[in-house]
Amino acid sequence: METQILIITLVTVLGYTIAKLKKASVEISMLTATLAGGVAGAIFKTPSFIEIPRHLIEGAFTYFDVILVFSTATIFMAILSESGGVAYLVRGTLKAFRRVRLLALFVLMVIILIPGALTGAGSVSLLVVGAPVALALQELGISKRRTAAILFIIAGLSAAAPPVNIWAMIVCAGTAIPYVGFELPLGIPVLLLGAFTMLTLGWKKEPSIAQKEEHELFSSIPDKMIWWRVVLPFFVFFGLIVASRLWPFSLPIFGLPLEFTIAALVAWVLSPIRINILQLSRRTMDRLLPLLATMVVVGMLQQIMTATGIRGLLAYAVISIPLVLLFISLAAVIPLSEGVLTYGGAAVFGIPLIWYLDSIGLHATVAMAGLSLLWPLGDGLPPTALIGRLSVMVTEYKENYWRFLKSTWLPWVVITIVGILMVVYSNKLEFLVKWSM
Repeated sequence: METQILIITLVTVLGYTIAKLKKASVEISMLTATLAGGVAGAIFKTPSFIEIPRHLIEGAFTYFDVILVFSTATIFMAILSESGGVAYLVRGTLKAFRRVRLLALFVLMVIILIPGALTGAGSVSLLVVGAPVALALQELGISKRRTAAILFIIAGLSAAAPPVNIWAMIVCAGTAIPYVGFELPLGIPVLLLGAFTMLTLGWKKEPSIAQKEEHELFSSIPDKMIWWRVVLPFFVFFGLIVASRLWPFSLPIFGLPLEFTIAALVAWVLSPIRINILQLSRRTMDRLLPLLATMVVVGMLQQIMTATGIRGLLAYAVISIPLVLLFISLAAVIPLSEGVLTYGGAAVFGIPLIWYLDSIGLHATVAMAGLSLLWPLGDGLPPTALIGRLSVMVTEYKENYWRFLKSTWLPWVVITIVGILMVVYSNKLEFLVKWSM
């Protein structure tokens, strides 16, 4: 049986490798691996050829709820950006805190964190607020290379931040663990590590860019834009979340997709300019299509891995590794899995890993939070390097990519250490989960 599953695993890996050699996208490569693994499994009748279509369809809907959250949250942020709210916030930060560098860096960090925290994707943070924040950082005297490094690390942390963490959602769905109690285990480390990153990479002042660029970027802000038009949609969104916690039996269950939709409608109504919401939604969904396709394919891959026994083999491999060696290997395995499989790394390695850690008495929720700090680092590694490439693009950094990545070494090392320590000492941090619920 082990030999049979090993053969299926090798065929699955071979399918992915061939597709990547043919320069296929990550989504097509993962789909090729899924089909190859399914066909190989059907040859050994695990599952049969007749059952493969059912598993593919069921797998495609595994993360349907996550896709709804991701889509509605991104449309919400797109409306705020289109209305000029994002540029208004960045310009206001520069005007208010230009002379107080520490506060300016901290506020800009929060602006980067918000889109990714609400959508679960650091790429959305860069697409929505990346360009104005990059300009603001350069106006504060930070070079393009270090600006790109700051955007990469903070955007990655934003994807790990609550309330939406797609890696944790994937692992929770695969391990039947409720997606609750992540607010403090994720929120506190993200804020502390984000502040550390801003200080280490942004404290040193260098010659700033020309003032003309600032004027060109912010000149399109509508004259009627004012702070309450930006703040009120967020107040509505977080108000709905808090109200459902305070009066759980008196209010209907809205759910994150509906809460984001209501907040998006509020932002649309309050916009000082007229926005064609249908066209904006269509453009946003076109931009999101690769990420949504990744979620669909990850669900299919996870279903086929379960049916063919690959997931069980990975779980056995995890259990077989000495515990100390397992903890040390997390520093490389988790980021590399994200670099190759993007969110699929959480399904392939995260699920069996959390099963094992939970079985030896570690706290699953805190352990997932620790791993969630490591996965974003892989978004700077080839072949995908999604957040890394976007960071370079919005910053207009033209030098060697590896030189930019090398400049992130100190935050990278600190984040890795914190993430692994959260896994190792997850039981001692259990109080964070209790305080979040």
